[in-house]
Amino acid sequence: MATFTLRRFSCPETLKAIAPVRFLAFLKPHRRFFLSRGVTLPQSATDGELDYEELARVFITPDGETPKELIDALYFVDEMATPEGMDALLAEAKQQKLKLAAGSDHSPADIAIQIWLLNSDILERKHAQHCMAKVRSFEYYQMDRFRRPAFTRPSDKQLKALASDLDDWFEEKKRGRGTRIVMGEKDDGVWFLVRHGDPYKREESIDGGMTSSVYYRPVKPDVVVYSPQVGELRINARSKGEKELYRTKFGEHLFGDKNIFPGTEKYTLDPLRALGEDSLALGDIDGIEWIKLREVQFFFGGNPWEIVTRKSEDVFAMFKSRNKSFPEGGRIIRATFQVKFSDAKTPRAVVIKPSNIAQFTRDDDSVLVERWLEARGFIINAGVEESDEPETLLASS
Repeated sequence: MATFTLRRFSCPETLKAIAPVRFLAFLKPHRRFFLSRGVTLPQSATDGELDYEELARVFITPDGETPKELIDALYFVDEMATPEGMDALLAEAKQQKLKLAAGSDHSPADIAIQIWLLNSDILERKHAQHCMAKVRSFEYYQMDRFRRPAFTRPSDKQLKALASDLDDWFEEKKRGRGTRIVMGEKDDGVWFLVRHGDPYKREESIDGGMTSSVYYRPVKPDVVVYSPQVGELRINARSKGEKELYRTKFGEHLFGDKNIFPGTEKYTLDPLRALGEDSLALGDIDGIEWIKLREVQFFFGGNPWEIVTRKSEDVFAMFKSRNKSFPEGGRIIRATFQVKFSDAKTPRAVVIKPSNIAQFTRDDDSVLVERWLEARGFIINAGVEESDEPETLLASS
């Protein structure tokens, strides 16, 4: 069973902010379960009050009998019951012409429950977008071919087959089954949110005044993105095994080739040493005013090994002011750049590690920064031949 820590549903006062008639409609499908936990739901909002203290107790002490459908509903509502989540849901409700209750006295949880009751798919999709927006660091895998195949939207059947294959791996690794994949589109590619189980956890809890423990399986979201513009898969996941799983399975189910993204290196920081300040030149890049190297790390092998970090508001200017050249020794393993974009008041940080890791302050920064990286030679094997076939992007959902 997949579950989680409920932040808002653990507080009776938060539950009271939800209109009783809607909260009861949300809970009614699971009346028997609540009765088994000692909570009797009234037949209607006019037949009696909800026992908010006992409901909160049930929500924070899930057990093996808690219905999966209730867990999913609580999870999505709890995650989106924030001011930011409410704004996103209200905007989507207006676009979809959903008829929400009139008035201005709605809490974020109240809005989230209304959306769930009207169209649960909308709440799940907006939650996926919310999770994706928080992701900042990826490992990149370039397609291993000169002519990229055209990309077409995966069918529901393909996504179900992909989720089933992922389930086989997660079950073998003691993470359970039940993987769900939500797909969406952004300017830089097609995004996939993969929700799966994590290893079981046991936490201490208090139930009815008695100390006990709760044994549950947390939910873990990962993000996989395919960029048709460059034929590249990028992955945000925790373990090496999960990244390898996504690299091969997404290649297999999207393109029929599990090794179409071979996992070879994408980035190199050698231009910092070979070109010096010229590696930051922007004459051919519109949209960026200037770039400064703020921090660089060098790795010296041996026994014992050493990592040396040089940090300044402008590393190249610092070396120049001291009549020193860029260090010749040590492998460059990380660099942090300060990038001033033309449409931004303040510069933002970009972190690059050799191999496949780039970290941006904002997702939108990646397009311009990658253009500069490719032009100055930071991207390995850039400039592959384009396919003559048109590439189809997923329509907005």
